[in-house]
Amino acid sequence: MSTEPDAALIEQGRKLFAGDWRFIWASPSIETLPPMAGLEVAFAGRSNVGKSSLINALTGRNALARTSHTPGRTQELIFFEGPENADFRLVDMPGYGYASAPKTKVASWTALIHKFLLGRATLARVYVLIDARHGIKDVDLDVLKTLDKSAVSYQVVLTKADQVKAGELKTVIADTSATLAKHPAAFPELLVTSSRTGDGMPELRAAMVRLIEERRR
Repeated sequence: MSTEPDAALIEQGRKLFAGDWRFIWASPSIETLPPMAGLEVAFAGRSNVGKSSLINALTGRNALARTSHTPGRTQELIFFEGPENADFRLVDMPGYGYASAPKTKVASWTALIHKFLLGRATLARVYVLIDARHGIKDVDLDVLKTLDKSAVSYQVVLTKADQVKAGELKTVIADTSATLAKHPAAFPELLVTSSRTGDGMPELRAAMVRLIEERRR
């Protein structure tokens, strides 16, 4: 579980994400990425884990990121830029583990994700989203191993926590934390969120503010 961020970080996070956020770029390939600028954080996760809903909840907008009930719809790296003075971007990565997509398409998405993780100097952290109803799956472990090999900091975020009973959620948190302990490259604090209720959003915003401050010292 995450430690409680201080009130100042919570307020800075609120102000950052209350600002003007907008879509700026969609990249279907490494060759079409936008020029590197400022800091970026990316959101990775299985298809239908709730990445777009999380981005919308973070920024307080209903349709900044396109949500879909069809898994695997996001096939590009989608970039969103924050307020002008923030010099900060969010990146919605293609969902992985979508078995119904053609194998060539899955291979293409996977290659795009891996190349992006290994070659983006402005990428400050990857938030790996895990559905609290299901916990970490084998396909998630593959991504964690890729991140372990890269130089990118990553942190796990449990999504859809409101859809899990308290006792079951406690077990998922414990199991996830135990798995992360075997991945020394993982940021030790686990964030628990719900896009529907807003739970955990202040803490996630605060974590990003802390990250920005640390990287710019």
